[in-house]
Amino acid sequence: MWLICSRRCGGGLFRAVSAEVDLDESGEYQGHRVVQPAYLCLNCGAPAVDLGEVPAAMEAEAELAAAVEPVDVLCPVCETLVQLDPELECPNCGSPLEPPQAVSR
Repeated sequence: MWLICSRRCGGGLFRAVSAEVDLDESGEYQGHRVVQPAYLCLNCGAPAVDLGEVPAAMEAEAELAAAVEPVDVLCPVCETLVQLDPELECPNCGSPLEPPQAVSR
């Protein structure tokens, strides 16, 4: 875990927002567990970000991008319907292909 203030105020103390604290019958601290990872900077009150989660988030995003369904496009030269491959070239005639553009409204 590597917490940092989202406002970059330089604060070094953070509070877990959703944590369960275990106490004994006299009220002495026994332990805790974080139910949902959310933290606040105690210096300025801004949300804190766990930079230790960045590599896992980047990996999950890359896996999601790799799982995208292939797209069929019409080759502008030979007019053949082909699947868009990573090289962006028509497998029939070798002409360059462009991915379909998103429709804006």
